[in-house]
Amino acid sequence: MNPLRLAGAGLGFRRELIPALKSRVPDAIDFFELAPENWIDLGGAFGRDLRGFTERYPFVCHGLSLSLGGPSPLDEMLLHKTRQFMDAHGIQLYTEHLSYCSDDGHLYDLLPIPFTEEAVKYVAARIRRAQDILERRIAIENASYYTPSPVAEMDEIAFIRAVLDEADCDLHLDVNNVYVNSVNHRYDPLEFIRALPTERIVYMHMAGHYNEANDLLVDTHGADVIDPVWALLDATYWLHGVTPTLLERDFNIPPLAELMREVEHIARIQAQPHRHENAIRAS
Repeated sequence: MNPLRLAGAGLGFRRELIPALKSRVPDAIDFFELAPENWIDLGGAFGRDLRGFTERYPFVCHGLSLSLGGPSPLDEMLLHKTRQFMDAHGIQLYTEHLSYCSDDGHLYDLLPIPFTEEAVKYVAARIRRAQDILERRIAIENASYYTPSPVAEMDEIAFIRAVLDEADCDLHLDVNNVYVNSVNHRYDPLEFIRALPTERIVYMHMAGHYNEANDLLVDTHGADVIDPVWALLDATYWLHGVTPTLLERDFNIPPLAELMREVEHIARIQAQPHRHENAIRAS
């Protein structure tokens, strides 16, 4: 199967949305994303439904459980099954979180990796192995985190850049995670995004979060995107160019028509004329 070109604005492919999507896929949706763990080996009606969409729309695989920074051995069986799944459905892009989610068992949360040189080399080696098995470059997603690492030899941006270089992989930029971390850890989100390597950014996420307190935001994917995060997406496009961008909504999922307002918002920002590159970088 020849892969379909990934571009524009996308939406997470969730089973509860399938009936509405089978009736009509709104024009603003250019692609979908799924978690391969939830679809590998799935047959029956859901498997047939998925095939009907992957034959017509580009898809991204966004992993949930590879635990790139975890102490347990890399789940190579999952990677082999993911490659077979992606080959069967013509999916080219696989992304995963720059975090860990397992030890002796699954931890059901994404935990931060210590910002150290040792961690850079450890995680990068696991990313390179994942790329070898998947036979594709992968993109790693900047993760939200809530407590600073007890051991830190560098800051978050230096750690991300070091992993990208050491692993020679791409970046999945979650704009909401940058905003959440900027509030929780008190840094300028625009300066953080400005420092990211443009040539590595291949994919983006937008999502909502929960205000636990004035100085504590929780990345939930269960609420509408707020205005400061929309503004940050706009600025990100000015700085790095327009990249395929997906709306994440994992619970409190409204009807498709309501979700489309935010997907359409992404598409409108993407359609705005670009400023001159030199003017952007000098601002």
